Amino acid sequence: MEAQLNISVLTKLFLVQFLLAFCVAQDFDFFYFVQQWPGSYCDTDQGCCYPSNGKPASDFGIHGLWPTNNDGSYPSNCDSSNPFDISKISDLVSRMEQDWPSLACPSSSGTTFWSHEWEKHGTCSESILDQHGYFKSALDLKDNLDLLQILQSAGIQAGGGSYSLSSIKNAIESAIGSTPWIECNTDGSGNSQLYQIYICVDASASNIIECPVMQTGKCSSSVQFPSF
Repeated sequence: MEAQLNISVLTKLFLVQFLLAFCVAQDFDFFYFVQQWPGSYCDTDQGCCYPSNGKPASDFGIHGLWPTNNDGSYPSNCDSSNPFDISKISDLVSRMEQDWPSLACPSSSGTTFWSHEWEKHGTCSESILDQHGYFKSALDLKDNLDLLQILQSAGIQAGGGSYSLSSIKNAIESAIGSTPWIECNTDGSGNSQLYQIYICVDASASNIIECPVMQTGKCSSSVQFPSF
């Protein structure tokens, strides 16, 4: 009788652990890899604050790597038991400060931003990527996707000029072989400006793919590309 009881308890413990693991390991189909232009982030009524280590480079910065489903829905905040731990990415911090800076106010080192991205989005990919792998994958994608150089090569310069939305999309698509989604915001005068560029990558966060679904939102046919 005691042996049967022990087996029953062990079976229940196994089922609980299995169900917890199942709940944590969220399914998703692909990632949106999102980069933002700091000039457009700052050129709004809200403004911005430079990170505590100084003004970032005049380059696109990472916003996030977001697990997404083919129907456009997405999981979020999947594992509260695995919070952001900067010690797990200590070898990446210098790259993070350069390529993934926070422009939110008040000025910060970036850890609050990174913590938010991991806990809201990264935890939903942990069946594939651990915390180090998640951030490293985003940084490696940034290294391989030089959006500023792609646009400059097409004659699209960050200096306050206006460019057709189609020319921006075409320049990126010609360079990477898939269609980006462009997000715009508005400056203090209400002008549409190039804000964020979404590129889709597979669930391993390794390969660029054609986006299964595009985000909703609208840019003007002509958008400004402000300096930074």
